[in-house]
Amino acid sequence: MFLAKQTLFTSFPTFCSRFIARGIYFYNNHPIYKVDVLGTVVYKRERDDFFCYGVDDGTGVINCLCWKSELFKDKDDGAGAAPGPSDPTVFDPVAELKKLKQAQQKRCRLEIGELIRVRGPVKTSRQQREITASVFYKVEDPLMAEQIQWMMDVPELYRECYDKTFQLQSDKQGESADSPLIKATNLIKDFIKQKSVSKFRTYDVLDLLEPLISRQPQAASADPEAAGPSGCQQVRQLLKEVLKVLQDEGVVYRRVKTQDEVYHVTERDKDLFIVVKDIIREDSKREKYSEKGCHVLHILSAVRQRHSFNVSKAALEIVLKSLVCNSDIVSSSDKHYTAF
Repeated sequence: MFLAKQTLFTSFPTFCSRFIARGIYFYNNHPIYKVDVLGTVVYKRERDDFFCYGVDDGTGVINCLCWKSELFKDKDDGAGAAPGPSDPTVFDPVAELKKLKQAQQKRCRLEIGELIRVRGPVKTSRQQREITASVFYKVEDPLMAEQIQWMMDVPELYRECYDKTFQLQSDKQGESADSPLIKATNLIKDFIKQKSVSKFRTYDVLDLLEPLISRQPQAASADPEAAGPSGCQQVRQLLKEVLKVLQDEGVVYRRVKTQDEVYHVTERDKDLFIVVKDIIREDSKREKYSEKGCHVLHILSAVRQRHSFNVSKAALEIVLKSLVCNSDIVSSSDKHYTAF
């Protein structure tokens, strides 16, 4: 799973420095472009637009470039604002919003000696590797529970994944790149991408696959029954197989299984994104999930109860990955997610 994301959870300085293209590194022939580091801040610099932290994870120090969010660019200090209510029991939205901004800023502004978690792509600057953070935050770990868990997880990841020889996985059905199924799958994916559709029906894409069938030579036979299925039947069967592949990959899903056969595109289903964010935001406040966050299986169960029972784990992982990249949620581990 980590190789599919091409993310290395590390012990960053230990991975191989050999690279074949800009921003692409290799460890035991595993392609790596993004890393996840947990370490101690040993030096810091602050500029108008970014923080620069030196992070020591126990094997070495790497520079982490952490861009400031819009919260730090808000220069309003409350001067000239209307005075808040004298009664402390009265809810003041302006004051509460200011407190929230201050809390979020505190999570991103770290001091030397504090624990930080950084995730993002790797680049080489001035002949030194550095991380351009897509996600970074301060880790509160007074009992060192997070660091101990990290030191247990990383060696296991190396044993199970990164220290094994990297091999490209062949298609499950042994399909070659020129097979009708692969071509048809790519055609539907291109249609989804180019048209920016959020949902579609089978008859919207059926005609896209007809050229793939018409080009196939058909054996001549005197017996009509021995000629096999008609071209229309072949197209429908091919589309059925393609849609199954796309559902297995999580690219599409059916919110409600009806005869209308409406397929929703996972990464463009705004309702699904809102449901997932709300579940993580609400359940992260519960004592049970306040420390490590919500497990992916818990999120999946809640999404199926609240949104649609047909949402697959693969589809949920696409949504979670997108939310993490947009900093809407934070991945506290490879299977746990939380929100602030």
